[in-house]
Amino acid sequence: LSPRARRVYTASVVDRRRALGRAAEDAAAAFLARAGLRIVERNVRFPEGELDLVCRERDCWVFVEVKCRQARWGDAPAAAVSWQKQRRLVRLAQHYLKWRRLGDARCRFDVVAVTIEPDGERSVKHIPAAFDAGP
Repeated sequence: LSPRARRVYTASVVDRRRALGRAAEDAAAAFLARAGLRIVERNVRFPEGELDLVCRERDCWVFVEVKCRQARWGDAPAAAVSWQKQRRLVRLAQHYLKWRRLGDARCRFDVVAVTIEPDGERSVKHIPAAFDAGP
């Protein structure tokens, strides 16, 4: 491929991936709202990374990582939340709580796994308290 063709191809792949991620986040937010969580913010960016969804469930702040996979890829979406990713999400949540001056608020870390089936249907699985903020 020529450099220009490579750039066009890469941009196309990135656009499709971004659209897939956005659709997964929309599905996750709708699922959580139906389950009674209040969506407070989406895509909160810090220099160290991004929080996909910040929610409230009664007096608990819920930081949600949304993972999306095509069913044909074989692995479960939640498998993509490695130990290192968990630690980064905990640090991002700490930044968020400090930034919003929320002090020692109660919080938990959930994962919402969105799987795209070959026919385009989405299955959504919510994993509350998927991991903790421990060391």
